Amino acid sequence: MSYHNPYTPPRKSATFDDHTLAEIRRAAATGIYDIRGAGTKRKVPHFDDLLFLGASISRYPLEGYREKCDTTVVLGSRHAKKPITLKTPITIAGMSFGALSGNAKEALGRGATLAGTSTTTGDGGMTDEERGHSQTLVYQYLPSRYGMNPKDLRRADAIEVVVGQGAKPGGGGMLLGQKISDRVANMRNLPKGIDQRSACRHPDWTGPDDLEIKIMELREITDWEKPIYVKVGGARPYYDTALAVKAGADVVVLDGMQGGTAATQDVFIENVGMPTLACIRPAVQALQDLGMHRKVQLIISGGIRSGADVAKALALGADAVAIGTAALVALGDNDPKWEEEYQKLGTTAGAYDDWHEGKDPAGITTQDPELASRLDPIAAGRRLANYLKVMTLEAQTIARACGKNHLHNLEPEDLCALTMEAAAMAQIPLAGTNWYPGKGGF
Repeated sequence: MSYHNPYTPPRKSATFDDHTLAEIRRAAATGIYDIRGAGTKRKVPHFDDLLFLGASISRYPLEGYREKCDTTVVLGSRHAKKPITLKTPITIAGMSFGALSGNAKEALGRGATLAGTSTTTGDGGMTDEERGHSQTLVYQYLPSRYGMNPKDLRRADAIEVVVGQGAKPGGGGMLLGQKISDRVANMRNLPKGIDQRSACRHPDWTGPDDLEIKIMELREITDWEKPIYVKVGGARPYYDTALAVKAGADVVVLDGMQGGTAATQDVFIENVGMPTLACIRPAVQALQDLGMHRKVQLIISGGIRSGADVAKALALGADAVAIGTAALVALGDNDPKWEEEYQKLGTTAGAYDDWHEGKDPAGITTQDPELASRLDPIAAGRRLANYLKVMTLEAQTIARACGKNHLHNLEPEDLCALTMEAAAMAQIPLAGTNWYPGKGGF
């Protein structure tokens, strides 16, 4: 005889929660793994777990209305004849035409130019809209080599060799057939309407020695003018950074697992890579061990949302940051004004991540002409510029409060950690102590 205690409510398993049960049923029904865009949805230690220690007596703050706090950054000064100077250390990460609409790419270029920073092409080649409206444009050189040609390499202001991405280190991306329009197909030399998976590694090199040769080839093609970036997903940041430097990179871009993607396997997004917070200090240590910190610049990406995040990344040793998902939100993605249409797609504003399906009501992650026309690139560019301005002002405000007249003068001793995990990852003392896990002593 079974007995149910009426005083005890039913309990659900923490291991087999509602999402896990739904995924098991979906997999059993379809026989395929889930594909989606955006970044990880699990909570991992992040910049929210760090706090700044503002100045008082032992440190002297700067007066915001009278004393300057510089935000400029120079990228690519190691080897390039024409390094890049930006007004703000907040750059726009690579997001492809194909994943994004032409209007969205134009808006990114417009917004970045108004803010005095750079944008990046992403996989799939360089569009005239983005080049025409980007004062500073970084050309991504990916394993797929989609759209790659010497002319566009020379038209770019810098070249970013992509080895890995934070949302899928070791894995390639996907572009479903419904987003491969005539123009996308032509730029990528693909058949229209056929699903395409981007390669996970470059076809003509297998290690750091080959990477060095490839970087030399790119320098020769561009007459040594352009800074060469190397982008890696956050997995083994110390060794990947060290090898990128030894291969000749001017800039290392390090992307943590909170970074987004247009489309890949959900199992990748949630289970491969390391949190952005855990990646920074090993990469900085590699640069310091090689005597190259600040000589080779470090750009951090993956979950950057505010000026506080920017300031914390720079305090940990980065030279600049890159934003992707946040930039799309600034353009108008996941806007509640489209809630009714998000509901029709079976989702809600703020949760929409089926970017690969090409049905974005905001007109950003789509190739549908009618949907894409909803995005006004001029107005969206202004919104992005406003957002970048606010982030920069927030970072300046924090730096002044710590007594610093340049964002790059922020340092680890300006920070404390709220959790043991964040303290260990960032190698920052736990609040109220001078200790972090692994340091020894109290």
